[in-house]
Amino acid sequence: MKKLTVLCLILLLAGSMVFAQGAQEGGKKFIGLAMPETHVERWQMDGAALQAAAIELGYEAEVAYGDADQTKQNAQISDFITKGADLLIIGSVNEGVLSAVADARRDGVEVIAYDRLITGSDQYDYYITFDNFKVGQFQGGAIVKALQLDKATTANPKYITLFAGSPTDNNAFFFFDGAMSELRPFVEKGVLKIVGPAPLSSKDTANFTRIATENWRADLAKQRMENLLNGDAKNYKLDAVLAPNDTLARAIIEALLTDAKYINAIPVVTGQDGELASIQFIKDGKQAMTVFKDTRDLAKAAIKLADAILKGEAPVIAGARLDTETYDTGKKVVKSYLLEPVNVTKDNYVQVMIDSGYYKADQIR
Repeated sequence: MKKLTVLCLILLLAGSMVFAQGAQEGGKKFIGLAMPETHVERWQMDGAALQAAAIELGYEAEVAYGDADQTKQNAQISDFITKGADLLIIGSVNEGVLSAVADARRDGVEVIAYDRLITGSDQYDYYITFDNFKVGQFQGGAIVKALQLDKATTANPKYITLFAGSPTDNNAFFFFDGAMSELRPFVEKGVLKIVGPAPLSSKDTANFTRIATENWRADLAKQRMENLLNGDAKNYKLDAVLAPNDTLARAIIEALLTDAKYINAIPVVTGQDGELASIQFIKDGKQAMTVFKDTRDLAKAAIKLADAILKGEAPVIAGARLDTETYDTGKKVVKSYLLEPVNVTKDNYVQVMIDSGYYKADQIR
């Protein structure tokens, strides 16, 4: 009986090892893809593009979406580790991911932070994203150009209100600071007036928090815009709204269109991500611009980085700039690969978004 019990235990252990290695059948290595959410359109596209790029290079790959819930995402990451993942690509929800990253390091699983720097950790070495400061510069520059701020006067200033992304997303600080690097000189000259909270950089924590949008939630951005229209902005006509991404931009525009002042004169509203609905808004003259970050390129670059790491090779990522100085987690500076974003307006959206094959012409009415 004892021998039978021991034999059963051995078979159970063997079975669990087979399960853990199941993703590596045929010698294929397994990459786990942890994306933060689906309510922002681009993350669905990122997940699909990453999985396709990994499979194309011969890897097993599985994608999971955290629904903006870090506890859920940590469980998904744990599941990947249990299944025998060789490498994880993580677009984190927030800093609560630290324990999952530490678990991966403990088990010898490499981690690439994907498009969101994982702050507060020294348990990973690589980060890949777009040049997010430049994203903000495009947004701020679009406002400068559209409002002709170089010709504005203190006697007839322009009015703007500011929105920022989620305070749990490190990118939100880069976007905002990039935008303000373009706008600040005109604020300081007195030709651009900020309506509502007026941080000139993300280091003004108190005011930045007041303009930030938790978890990039469109409903919160719309509600705040409605409150501004009935409060701080009630006696002003806004010329521009700095909106950090397309999802929030459209929510802000919806709120603006409920105010009679803006029905036929929508302020310059910025965006980011090249979402289909915002391309339609740009075509229709409702949204001024967006910044396109081609997730196909980022996904391919991320998988090429993963491939080099898993093969023990020095990464060489075409189209990406290596930055070894800027991205500090608070525990260490990680090797960061930065791709170039593209400014999209009514003048070039066909070339950038349709001719490239990202969208089909019949998707835009």
